Amino acid sequence: MATDNASRSVGGWFLLVFAIILVILGLILAAGGIWLVTLGGSWYYLIAGLGLIISGGLMARDSLTGVWIYFLVLFGTLIWALWEVGFSPWELLPRVFGYIVLGAIVLALLPTLKRRQAAI
Repeated sequence: MATDNASRSVGGWFLLVFAIILVILGLILAAGGIWLVTLGGSWYYLIAGLGLIISGGLMARDSLTGVWIYFLVLFGTLIWALWEVGFSPWELLPRVFGYIVLGAIVLALLPTLKRRQAAI
């Protein structure tokens, strides 16, 4: 970690909480993904869940690589959603909206992450 928990700013704490939320969401997606794969379904949820776990874990350790992995998951989600439903807005919305909102939060946390990384 760049610095210890005692020296975290408000933004640093928000980053840590957000990273933990990403890991929890990833665990939920991966668990559901494992179930789907055993039933012969899509591998998407397992892969996306693992990506969120890795991304959140890296962001919790103040690594910019976590941001890149998150946006790789977002890009993969967009590709998967388009492949699944085409360009139908009403069918795309529930598949990508949450990831886009989380992506906006990741972008908002980028300055905090860069500051924390510079403190190394």
